[in-house]
Amino acid sequence: MALVRVFAPQGREFFDLFEEAAANAVRAADFLDQMLAFYPDRADLSRDIVVCEQNGDRITHDLVQRLNSTFVTPIEREDILALASALDDIVDLIDEVADYLGLYAIEAPMEQSQRLAHILVQATRQIAEAMPRLRNFQDIRHYTVEINRLENDGDRTVRDAVASLFHGGIDPMVVIRWKDIFERLEEAIDACEHVANTLESIVIKNA
Repeated sequence: MALVRVFAPQGREFFDLFEEAAANAVRAADFLDQMLAFYPDRADLSRDIVVCEQNGDRITHDLVQRLNSTFVTPIEREDILALASALDDIVDLIDEVADYLGLYAIEAPMEQSQRLAHILVQATRQIAEAMPRLRNFQDIRHYTVEINRLENDGDRTVRDAVASLFHGGIDPMVVIRWKDIFERLEEAIDACEHVANTLESIVIKNA
């Protein structure tokens, strides 16, 4: 692996793109957090989230293009693809949540959705803080432990949220709509944990 690092001077471009993708995920999560905190007044933030989703697709495309044109890569090719895909999944799921809010004509957010959006922001920020350490394959366990804690918090919040939908005589259509939204929020937080696990695997493999 030392030889790979010596003969891959352009490898830093992969790390630049990974850090850009992580920052893009933070922006998308921040927009969703604000959107749900002030919904429906800030429903317009869905347009900013779409821009983040398009930017995420562009970054993934750039990573794949660079992978196809680079003979020696700083980390294994399958790891580059796995990390690129996992980072893109976060933003795609955030975009789905924003889309569902409009598609389902949600009038006001449930408190649990606001909490989940805030957990998602925290998880993406941990990823963004951990990502620069990938350049030198530094230990990132501090970040992965925190993301795992946040994921567990998200799971508990989703369970409580779904349970609350089936109490109090809520309209079945409202139940279906919010269940979909909660599940997408949970998947977005799970995607953050997947990124963290992928990062940790790469670091361990290359340390």
